Amino acid sequence: MGGGLRLYNTLTRQLEEFQPLETGKIRFFVCGQTVYDDAHLGHAKAYINFDIVARWLRHLGYTLHYIQNITDIDDKIIIRAKESHKDPTALAREFESRFMEDMEKIGVKKNVDQYPRSHDYIDEIGFQIGLLLKKGYAYLLDGDVYYNVSKFEDYTNLSGMKLEELEKHRIEPKAGKKNPYDFALWKASKEGEPSWKISLDLNGKETILEGRPGWHIEDTAITHAIFGPQYDLHGGAIELIFPHHSNEIAQAEAAFGKKPFVKYWLHAGVLNIKGVKMSKSLRNFIKIRDVLSSYPAETLRLLICSTHYRKEMDYDENLIKNAGRKLSYLYAALGIFYNMREGASNKEGSEQIKKETTLFVDAFTKAMNDDFNTPQALTELTIMINKLREFAETNNEIDAEAKTHALSSILKIADTLGILTNESYKTEISTIAMHLISYRERLRQDKKFGEADTIRERLKNEFKILLEDTEYGTVWYKEQ
Repeated sequence: MGGGLRLYNTLTRQLEEFQPLETGKIRFFVCGQTVYDDAHLGHAKAYINFDIVARWLRHLGYTLHYIQNITDIDDKIIIRAKESHKDPTALAREFESRFMEDMEKIGVKKNVDQYPRSHDYIDEIGFQIGLLLKKGYAYLLDGDVYYNVSKFEDYTNLSGMKLEELEKHRIEPKAGKKNPYDFALWKASKEGEPSWKISLDLNGKETILEGRPGWHIEDTAITHAIFGPQYDLHGGAIELIFPHHSNEIAQAEAAFGKKPFVKYWLHAGVLNIKGVKMSKSLRNFIKIRDVLSSYPAETLRLLICSTHYRKEMDYDENLIKNAGRKLSYLYAALGIFYNMREGASNKEGSEQIKKETTLFVDAFTKAMNDDFNTPQALTELTIMINKLREFAETNNEIDAEAKTHALSSILKIADTLGILTNESYKTEISTIAMHLISYRERLRQDKKFGEADTIRERLKNEFKILLEDTEYGTVWYKEQ
């Protein structure tokens, strides 16, 4: 089960053989959405990246418990609610619902086991804050509670930064903090803002604090409640390494005493627009639902898995159009093989297809087991489908068992990427039309474009088949 899987661990900065804490079982957490606006393509990249990780781990036979949190308590939600004259909770629920719609459309939601909301874990947050105060890792300041970073010696292990460098990054301003990079575990209540109460034991005396949690404490309270003090995999976008993930480690290891808090850390590269990270704060973002109004979800998935998850992606309209053309070609090429006549006369060819299928599965598996190398895996898938098309165009028939085995293997493998998920490849096409499409391709290769155009017109008029020539090959469609 899962033998040979290697992944890049941000914590150790090296490729490691994957060994879960418990044989056959994996606990996987990914930082989820702060629900104050619609999700954009940058979010889509990360969630699709980690969806493919989840799909592949289950494909390898692991029992996977996969959770993403929903941050429904946050400054951004409060600010947006004031701007739009809405109740913060109502605003969060509205955008949570829209987020779930997006995740369902791009094929992510069905593979996440839980979407826990931050506000449902206030007691757990209070418990963790109490432990940190008791152990001397936190302190009170004007009704707030701050984490004392100087008390945790491993604070920079994940980021690799020096402590003095931290002041250059997202530091929370507050007069009276012991260190400039100390961060809030609890924020005192403010008039007109949502608040909760936690009970703390301070020097043997019960103290009630009213307010709301800091952003970082929400995640560790949730994962401790669901997974316990230690788990296998944590994923998130690369910009979360510091301060968010560094703060998670500091909180969890100090409070619960298990090290490492998470065994493997995976970080996805950002999605850029013209070289600049897509971000709501920069207002250079494209909403997921806006893209899906023009392109199928699996076109977006194919585009995203064309780049390794750890690398940045620079998005433009031409890229997704090209991904759409490639997806159409894969369906059309697969359809040519699917429509191939079945028979027992071509034993040698059928055995060759069985052999090629086995080699393909091995090559795809090798790519995915190499730190989820989806670009290489996609290349292997494309090569195999091209082989099937070439076989169909040069042979009269194939053994039914070999055909079924090849198709089922390809579709099962492609599903780990979330592509080739519909049955458009099953569109019927006559043998004569198939031969005409192949003959036209050869004419185009010989630069006999006039004759090729004549065949195109015949296919359209006689067989109701439309052709599109792409850089991958000719795609055919049944005219509606």
